[in-house]
Amino acid sequence: MIETYYAGAYWGVRKESPEECGRRAEVMFNALSTVAPDFSRWLKSGRSRKEALNRPIETDRASLTKMFRRGKDRLFDELGFRIDGWNGASDDEASSFLLSVGMYSERNTNVCVFWLPSPALDGREGPNSQRVLTAEVLSGLVRAMAVAWEPEWAIATSHSHRALIPEPHPERLWGWVTYYSDRVGRVPPLPAPVRMERVEDKGTLLVLTPERFTASNPEHVALADRVRVLLDRAGVLGPPSP
Repeated sequence: MIETYYAGAYWGVRKESPEECGRRAEVMFNALSTVAPDFSRWLKSGRSRKEALNRPIETDRASLTKMFRRGKDRLFDELGFRIDGWNGASDDEASSFLLSVGMYSERNTNVCVFWLPSPALDGREGPNSQRVLTAEVLSGLVRAMAVAWEPEWAIATSHSHRALIPEPHPERLWGWVTYYSDRVGRVPPLPAPVRMERVEDKGTLLVLTPERFTASNPEHVALADRVRVLLDRAGVLGPPSP
């Protein structure tokens, strides 16, 4: 089974200006540039790959603010701003992102999502997926999102593991690398080999396994389920979604 991976940060109503979103995005991109070379250069979308390769995203605050202004929802102010980009790598080796932020509609969630490089359909891995799909790099990615956007929670895991979580989903999920803000509750002690790290004075980062976490590994799934029970008892996951 070929597993694909993503990372995302999520938070509720937060009305913010393009300038504030630009400031937060600058913090995130500056941090990401030190995490892995895959996250040090970003490009705008284009009508063709050739066009997109000549459309770099400048990650300073002023340039990002302009992008957010252009990405404003034209009909509803409460839907905030939306920008996206990718890193120019080819096919499955690419990383891309979407920022949908500054929203203050009760019906929507602010999100920062990254789609990560993945093995090819024949199972072979390129250098990008080998480099990015590690506990160290994904911890750095989740930490950068947490510091910049101050979300309620954030996660980096495989789509296959997420598919194992039964409906209705709780308000907050869990996976290979997960962050919970102190605002949603205190993370309880967790069993080895789970690693717990503080993220400044904001929250707690969890890493389930030092090796790559996969939904095809029964031991990994069992560990994740034990962690889920403890997080649920502590109230960190919240009630099921309606």
